[in-house]
Amino acid sequence: MSQQTQALFDIILANIDHGVIVYDANNLVQHVNPAFERMTGYTASEVLGKDLEMLVSGQADRAIISTMRGSIDTKDCWQGEIKIRHRKGGTCPFNSSIHILPGQTGQPHNYVTIIRNVVENRDLDKDDRHNIQCNLLTGLPNQHLFKDRLEQVLITSKRVNKSAAILVCGLDRFSIINDGLGHAFGDLLLKAVALRLKSCFRGSDTVAHIEGDCFGMVLQMTATDDGVTIAEKILKAIKRPFEIKGQEVTVTASIGISLYPTDDENVDKLIAYAKSAMRHAKKGSGNKYQFFSNNMNTKAKKRIEMECSLRRAIEHKEFILYYQPKVNAESQQIVGAEALMRWQDPENGMISPAVFIPVAEETGLIEPIGTWGLREACRQNKQWQDKGLRPIRVSVNVSGRQLLATDFADKIKVILEESGLLSRYLELEITESLLMDNTGDNINKLQQIRDLGCHISIDDFGTGYSSLSYLTRFPISALKIDRAFIKEVESSKNASEVARAIIGLSQGLQMEVIAEGAENIKHVNFLRQNGCDTVQGYYYSRPVPAEEFEDLLSIVFIKW
Repeated sequence: MSQQTQALFDIILANIDHGVIVYDANNLVQHVNPAFERMTGYTASEVLGKDLEMLVSGQADRAIISTMRGSIDTKDCWQGEIKIRHRKGGTCPFNSSIHILPGQTGQPHNYVTIIRNVVENRDLDKDDRHNIQCNLLTGLPNQHLFKDRLEQVLITSKRVNKSAAILVCGLDRFSIINDGLGHAFGDLLLKAVALRLKSCFRGSDTVAHIEGDCFGMVLQMTATDDGVTIAEKILKAIKRPFEIKGQEVTVTASIGISLYPTDDENVDKLIAYAKSAMRHAKKGSGNKYQFFSNNMNTKAKKRIEMECSLRRAIEHKEFILYYQPKVNAESQQIVGAEALMRWQDPENGMISPAVFIPVAEETGLIEPIGTWGLREACRQNKQWQDKGLRPIRVSVNVSGRQLLATDFADKIKVILEESGLLSRYLELEITESLLMDNTGDNINKLQQIRDLGCHISIDDFGTGYSSLSYLTRFPISALKIDRAFIKEVESSKNASEVARAIIGLSQGLQMEVIAEGAENIKHVNFLRQNGCDTVQGYYYSRPVPAEEFEDLLSIVFIKW
């Protein structure tokens, strides 16, 4: 597969509305896309490497999974309806199609399942249409019908110059009930909650079951305090004890409210703002409502807007890489570079990774962004070599979500093959905290990467766990001393001793040691005198675009 084609696939998977699940011949999940996470409530880390059966809701659906293989093997695909249990409780019906991905030998290697919420079929009868538009557990409109109803309310409100309130209600600590009393009990509670919510509204208002324990409501406002009145009514109704299977149970709820047109006029943003306000309300003891407010939730609003902008940035290829040289402390020659992601936003200019990377991590968009970064760094490095410039090793930062992907090592192998770059010229930088999660799996993945011939370094060493035991267990080739220690080597004895200790530790373990944050000649002299191999910092150069870095590579000695 070409580099351009792979990049296109990554963009498509990150942006399509259909959920995608990739699993192997043993039913172990290999990859899911952001749409799957939104539709089921599961994060990628919760399902990767797990058996597919954990997602289905009952014996009938498990039987479908166990028997559909025969159909796939003979027809190369299977289509039908399957129910997936939402992470927060309840089941979601999906129209599914499953396709086979042959391996290189012609034998089944992976399977791809595509799940859809709505089937576009104009010949559906009344019962089928109700099943598609409504949540099968509670009978309330589902998220798609809720969005349609909201659009109609906004059109009407605009025509008559009225406001509308969008409410998202979530049960507090519902997962405890599910875990303690079982999913069947939780489902019955959700049905009872749905009835209580309907009783709080007029027949013309919409009450929907969006997902899990999350309900959505929309009403046209006739008075400014309508939102407060209905929110208080809901909280009182939910707080009354429920009797489920002869057992009394008391729950509370948290409600987020967004207003049209005050907060926005876009349907998706209004729903997102209401959800954000609900999460804010859940902080503490819950059992309260929270209006979305520009003053109180500026950060949340920016985050939602940034997510939308990030999706556009992936599609429009707005990311670029800057390169900061790594210099041999003795020879003063460039021996490597760190590739640093930058976002050239057409409206806001250059955006720091410290601003957009956390949002990309949270939304799952870091996977296509990170994959692009790996591919671009390898392509660029090979291009420099093809121009006759001195070969160097380029390091690329790897996120937790990337490392969690079961096919991460395979993806790196493909990228190296596409670019033609020898593996010894690629280094992956990971943080200490990543090593502490799923330790066994991470050791295997990192060993696969080392077996390819790539290098692995620990970024910001000394600021995280700094457990010496993992240095002997993981296939690490280099340690990077955090800039915080280098900055203070002149003024703090403790900082200088820590830096010396890390250098000595690296030498004892036969690892390369890299110091970042060297800003002046005193920093460089300290590192050189104490045996540091490689130095990186503003003393030599700030991160620069590829064209400028190419000029630096042509210089024999960058500083002397």
